[in-house]
Amino acid sequence: MRITALAGGVGGARFVRGLLHELREVRGDRDTEVVVVGNTGDDITLFGLRICPDLDTILYTLGGGINEGQGWGRDSETHTVQAELAELGAQPQWFGLGDKDFATHIARSQWLGQGHTLSEVTERLAQRWGLPERGVRVLPATDTPIETHVVLDDPDGGERAVHFQQWWVQLQAAVPARRFTVAGLGQAVPAPGVLDALRTSDVILLPPSNPVVSIGIILGVPGVRDALRGSRAPVVGVSPIIGGAPVRGHADACLSAMDVEVSANGVAGLYADFLNGWLIDEADAGSVNRPRLQVRPLDLRMRDEVGAARIAGAALDLAADLATQRSA
Repeated sequence: MRITALAGGVGGARFVRGLLHELREVRGDRDTEVVVVGNTGDDITLFGLRICPDLDTILYTLGGGINEGQGWGRDSETHTVQAELAELGAQPQWFGLGDKDFATHIARSQWLGQGHTLSEVTERLAQRWGLPERGVRVLPATDTPIETHVVLDDPDGGERAVHFQQWWVQLQAAVPARRFTVAGLGQAVPAPGVLDALRTSDVILLPPSNPVVSIGIILGVPGVRDALRGSRAPVVGVSPIIGGAPVRGHADACLSAMDVEVSANGVAGLYADFLNGWLIDEADAGSVNRPRLQVRPLDLRMRDEVGAARIAGAALDLAADLATQRSA
């Protein structure tokens, strides 16, 4: 069996880690392949290095090297390099990078400079974390360099655009976004293996990642949404909104910029053309009005790996029920 998940950073990575726990430890399933298609719209070049925040968070989390307290970055990290860069006056300093993290970005940038694709580089990094041995493939949504920018009101009138990371990290999404634009997205093509995974999977999962700037960017890569619409596999998603607020991060600011209701129902509408099953929190029971969508409420708080596994198991059960109904 093959399962494909479209994932952003922290929420997506923790969900997939729970999925692996559910498959391997709870159900004793050692054979199912898990393909993770990671968002690359957050990617940014800083200090001359190519940084892929969501891909790295997925790799570190699944490989056991994540800073659990933050949900991103490496465990037991030091910051000697960034401190020295600050002494030298190198900018920006609002994006914190640890020394181990720098090593990842240096290696990635070197390999990209040698002509390797982002897919090839990501495969090398996944091997460093032992993911192939666990039956896991991590694919970037696209090898085409893309970057999300946020259009803001300029204090002097008009508009200005900043990189998504600056809006998210430095500004904490406190400045209202007019809209989002993704440089390079129109020319992007799915990375090798992405469309094949979507077309041949038995289950497709949407973890509780940001629906606008994580999963939304993956869906914006030409061909991905069409592949989901035509997939033979049931598509089951997990709401990132509980009781009208995001579980973490600034998804509410992103949804508001698109005039989308900050609710489980509002997010489901973004996926309405291909979504079959939708897990929502018990606090939102009865709030989703999508007649053709199978909705199940449960506690969606991923407090630990076991809790994430419980949610992943519920998603698999819903997918199995949907598959049975299709074949009946």
